[in-house]
Amino acid sequence: MLKRSKHLPHPRRKTQSLPFKNVVSAILISGICSNSTNNIAKAAASESENEWESLLKPFDLKQLKKVLSKITPYQLSKFLALPLDVPTSLELFRKASAQKGYCHTFDVYYTLIDKLGAAKEFKALDKLLLQMKEDGIVFRESLFIMIMKHYGRAGLPGQATRLLLDMRKIFSCEPTFKSYSAVLGILVDGNCPKVAVNVFYEMLNKGVSPSVSCFARVIKALCMINEVDSGCSLLRDMTKHGCVPNSIVYQTLIHALSKANRVGDALRLLEEMFLMGCIPDTNTFNDVVTGLCHSSRIHEAAKLVDRMLARGFAPDAITYGVLMHGFCRTDQIDEARALLYRVPNPNIVLFNILIKGFVASGRFDEATALIREGLMNVGLQPDIYTYNILIHGLCQKGCLVSACEVLEEMSIKGCKPNVITYTILIGGYCNEGRLEEANELLIEMSSQGLSLNVVGYNCLVSALCKDGKIQEALETFGDMSRNGYKPDIFTFNSLIFGFCVVDKMEEALSMYRDMLLEGVIANTVTYNTLIHAFLKKGAIHEALKLVNDMLFRGCAPDEYTYSSLLHALCKDGAVEKALGLFEEILRKGVYPNNISCNILINGLCKIGKVQKALEFLREMIHRGLTPDIVAYNTLLNGLCKLGCVREATSLFDKLQFEGISPDPITYNTLISSYCRMGMLNDAHMLLNRGVACGFIPNEVTWHILVRNFVKKGTQENQTFSGYSNCLF
Repeated sequence: MLKRSKHLPHPRRKTQSLPFKNVVSAILISGICSNSTNNIAKAAASESENEWESLLKPFDLKQLKKVLSKITPYQLSKFLALPLDVPTSLELFRKASAQKGYCHTFDVYYTLIDKLGAAKEFKALDKLLLQMKEDGIVFRESLFIMIMKHYGRAGLPGQATRLLLDMRKIFSCEPTFKSYSAVLGILVDGNCPKVAVNVFYEMLNKGVSPSVSCFARVIKALCMINEVDSGCSLLRDMTKHGCVPNSIVYQTLIHALSKANRVGDALRLLEEMFLMGCIPDTNTFNDVVTGLCHSSRIHEAAKLVDRMLARGFAPDAITYGVLMHGFCRTDQIDEARALLYRVPNPNIVLFNILIKGFVASGRFDEATALIREGLMNVGLQPDIYTYNILIHGLCQKGCLVSACEVLEEMSIKGCKPNVITYTILIGGYCNEGRLEEANELLIEMSSQGLSLNVVGYNCLVSALCKDGKIQEALETFGDMSRNGYKPDIFTFNSLIFGFCVVDKMEEALSMYRDMLLEGVIANTVTYNTLIHAFLKKGAIHEALKLVNDMLFRGCAPDEYTYSSLLHALCKDGAVEKALGLFEEILRKGVYPNNISCNILINGLCKIGKVQKALEFLREMIHRGLTPDIVAYNTLLNGLCKLGCVREATSLFDKLQFEGISPDPITYNTLISSYCRMGMLNDAHMLLNRGVACGFIPNEVTWHILVRNFVKKGTQENQTFSGYSNCLF
């Protein structure tokens, strides 16, 4: 190797910077003037600094032209491979072609095109390709593959695909599986999976036999566009083309199947992978373990980890972490703890998973013991995430004093609280409505050089709005913008709710419009808040306008939206309109829930249309809805008010066949009706029947019975007294 002279450019600068006359100097010094290839070899092997200094020493170009003899294509190719800049290389290429009897070879073109591709000079590259064609140079596939890779590195997958098509049409070079494989890889890496699939099928149509790498890349492309079944189908077709699937093919499909919650198929492919002699890596096992845990098949995931160990595979921290998280998520904390003690070298992340599991299940003492003793036993120290997990759990349970004690412990142990720590605590105080303590924490946070994030601001704004302090909420909202934080949907929804709470609907609508101008997309919560507030005021027309705006902006109303509208219409006596809206809901494909149906049944019963309410109930049952006891209680009450006691009794008897248990309201409604009709014996029998079935009479039950039995006794006494007076 030649030693680098002090005249060479710094290695961090561009290396392609040698000017043309210095290159000619190199040719002269290397002995090319005398056509001595031996001298070239000696010059390349020399390690003296004098030759590099001579290489870089400027020469008079006119003098050199006089002594310069003819350069050969081989020599030109070697010099183009030097770190020359593009203009110098092109000038050297042009000068050489001007020599009498000189013709550029494929190697010269290849070297120069490679340099142009690396410099992203693709226009000059295209011109050189056309010049090659004019010079009658026979194209080789390796040249096009090299250009395709340059297009890929430049982020131009479309140009690589175009070149693949031009190979045959323009340059008469037939692409093999190698070219297709290169383009497929570029398209997949360039996030163009659909184009990759088209290129693959075009390759098959052209009669080109794909290689294993082609299949691997197109299968990955299919998985990227969620066409995993097509990828599995291609796996079966590989043998038809003489290809045997490799580990990459199986790993790609297993990853996609696990991600698509098709862990059963992923497991079958894993078994097939073993049968085919392909060795999975740890990431493949992790994909399946993750899929099993997401499907709550935790014990199967644990067995798979045991199989890994039995086959000689080493689970990593991700394997154990996913499995531990699965145990904790399904409230199997003790199993997670047992697994942690089996890990060879557990890290703090695994301990944090278990601590979070203890905290989530309310086992704070065990979480604290694990922090203070378990970590110490393995030489680990709790980090900021450990403390944040513990503080978050305590705040959720409302144990704010304990949470503050943990904050003090952090400071003592040298673990500095971060923004998330303070945000959790501020959120805890805000949820409890203790805004003064939250403000004190905010001051302490500022003294630490920390500022609230969006989540922290949202906690404060929400708490202030719930407390009716809308003006303070607006001031906090202003601080948020001034400190460079952009309000999000949660911020605006809290403010809109706050205005609705204090009955400032114009301001709420104004905030809604400001939100849209800020580019924040309103969601269902936004519209439901406004719609509910207008319906509460009886402004049904304004609420319906908001529903139309909601639909126009592509936000689908939910069950709460429709239930609120149905309730408002029925309350206003417009039951027929409510029924019309309900039919429209059904036409839009929204499946009705019990709340909506109960609202309509109650509305019909209130206006005395009990028979229509019964028909509506039968229709809903026919549509697959299972009525609850609220619907039956409403109908029983409606029938009893109309004096249809027999029909009410018949409906009550049907409850047991429907598998619905009567509640105290059911019994009280019927008992009261029997008493009003003077059917005290029936009331008494129904009471005994209910008690036998587990009904426990409440105060209302006894009040109805005692009042009516006393009333009957008084009437009997008055009748007996009148009869006695007549006798005597």
